[in-house]
Amino acid sequence: MNRLELLVDRDGPLTRAAVLADGRLTDLHIDHADHPSLLGAIVLGRVERIATGLNGAFIELGGGLSGLLPAADVRRPILDDDSSPSRSQPRPGSKPAAIGALLRAGQPVVLQVKADAAGAKGPSLTMDVTLPGRFLVHAPLGRDIAVSKRLGSGPERAALARRIEGLVTGAGWIVRAGAAQVSDELLAAESEALHLQWRTIRDDARAGSAPRLLHPGPDAPTRALIEQGAAAPDTIIVDDPAPAGGIAVGEGPLLSGLRNWCDRHAPDLLPRLTAHRAPQRLFDLRDLDSAIADLLDTRVPLPLGGSLVIERTEALTVVDVNAGERGNPVDVNIDAAAEIARQLRLRNVGGIVVVDFVNMRGRGDAERVLAALSHAVESDPVQTQVYGMSKLGLVELTRARRGTPLAALLRP
Repeated sequence: MNRLELLVDRDGPLTRAAVLADGRLTDLHIDHADHPSLLGAIVLGRVERIATGLNGAFIELGGGLSGLLPAADVRRPILDDDSSPSRSQPRPGSKPAAIGALLRAGQPVVLQVKADAAGAKGPSLTMDVTLPGRFLVHAPLGRDIAVSKRLGSGPERAALARRIEGLVTGAGWIVRAGAAQVSDELLAAESEALHLQWRTIRDDARAGSAPRLLHPGPDAPTRALIEQGAAAPDTIIVDDPAPAGGIAVGEGPLLSGLRNWCDRHAPDLLPRLTAHRAPQRLFDLRDLDSAIADLLDTRVPLPLGGSLVIERTEALTVVDVNAGERGNPVDVNIDAAAEIARQLRLRNVGGIVVVDFVNMRGRGDAERVLAALSHAVESDPVQTQVYGMSKLGLVELTRARRGTPLAALLRP
């Protein structure tokens, strides 16, 4: 079984959280102080104007920023009493009502940012607010308990839903796959923490004027822990900037903030938290700076020979698989599939991805490679869909856009 570590540090404007499995970098989360992300933030916005042609509304978020809220993402106003009917909740598969019948100019609305601004396009917004935990996701506007599709379709799903129903506080829950592996005590504690967090946000929204931030999205270290789910790190090492004059004796802001979050949401992780005390920087000791720098290269060597060439364009990302001196194209491609999935995660690639694998002779070979790629992306916390191979031998897949791509974060 892999030994997992979470290493956290601050390097200038960057807060970095790196997940290592047996010493190899598998996940990377970065916040840039000069370019803060709003991903996951909950905002009390104000309807700026109704865009009838787009069947949406432009929402003022504060700080001169606005985004489009489509009619399909409009829900019962959270500022109403919770017992009011969900009059703007569309039925699954139904056509959303006209935006003018749902919202009006100047109206305050509680919403969540589901994608950061990109280029000339503003943030993507929804009123389907969710608060993510390691095992559960609280969807306070929901009424049901939904179980992750990754748990299969057998009676275990129904049994887990019944188990969760007896543990959670409030309504509206999504059960992540890792929930089946943990104790009732941990599930109940996470449910209570998330529900209390929601009540605090809702009460704050009712007490002030719009637009303003109600709750920031999770920072880089917290995102790393949430996305690991039940696969919790064996150790969490935090390298806070040392004050002038030597090694820090007390807790720095990074460790203190992470300890506070664990105290509320993940008490089982508190014993695994430790401060890095050595004079040399943590990421230097683990050679992570060079590993991160490699993620900006277009060429990636494969573990068993051959290489990938990854080129990002405005419309899509193209991955070319080169066999090098290896003979068997199927082996090269299966080797490449695992590394492609890893690189997409580490580089935070979103949108359309096209992969040109090494040419294969038989249809059965292509199916083996597609199965390997589908299996490799299964563990990605970001929704990734493999669509198959075209007549030209190109494999098409999509990965949901979430946050800023690594290349943009690290661009000088």
